[in-house]
Amino acid sequence: MLTRVTDNPGGTVPGDEWVQMPPARRMSPERRREHLIRVALQLYAKQPPDLVSVDDVARAAEVSRALFYRYFPNINELRAAALRTVVEEVITAITPPKGGSLLDQVRYALNAFLGLAQTYAGSYVALLRTGSVVATPEVAELMDSVRDHIVRTVGQRLRPQGDGTGMDTRPVPMLELTMRSWFAVVEGASVTWLAEGKISEQRLEDWLIDQLVAMLATTSRHDPATAFQLAASMRDAEGDWR
Repeated sequence: MLTRVTDNPGGTVPGDEWVQMPPARRMSPERRREHLIRVALQLYAKQPPDLVSVDDVARAAEVSRALFYRYFPNINELRAAALRTVVEEVITAITPPKGGSLLDQVRYALNAFLGLAQTYAGSYVALLRTGSVVATPEVAELMDSVRDHIVRTVGQRLRPQGDGTGMDTRPVPMLELTMRSWFAVVEGASVTWLAEGKISEQRLEDWLIDQLVAMLATTSRHDPATAFQLAASMRDAEGDWR
């Protein structure tokens, strides 16, 4: 089995080395299935998922084709399971701790998102690439779950102090539209960044945060409800979004 050895576990950087690791000979069915998914993700980090075959996965996992088919009926099912794993890890990683301003929390989530985008570059690009063989309705639903998680998280962070309702509060409509539009910018910019690598991660992160500030300011000018909700959430930030 191949595994990556790196001093930067948050992302793939030049100098990371792939080394041969001894396979686990005996695994429970659950662990074997997870093992195949992880091997697939390692392969996807080096080439697009639609170019990885059953033979590639079986060879890297050091199992037979027959054993592979005991866990997945075809390569598409493995791709879907692997991409689902990526999305689940993204959702977990981009959930910021409570406390701090809204933009502090957005920056935390953005940093985690870009780190995982690097780690799972091949899978991430495949998730967003129109026309890819992995761009199925299920994959689209997976990506929508990330976007919905962003909106829910913002809504929870904007809940007035002392609400205590325990209900899932959404942002007002124009603020929700702004956050969804900004995340579309994040997705497009990160795919280009991964493909071209012309700017540093820090510079991309700062630019994306500035984009959000500008979009929030514009929405606030056009929508009093957004301005009110943002103002209420940022009283402890000395009136400064940054």
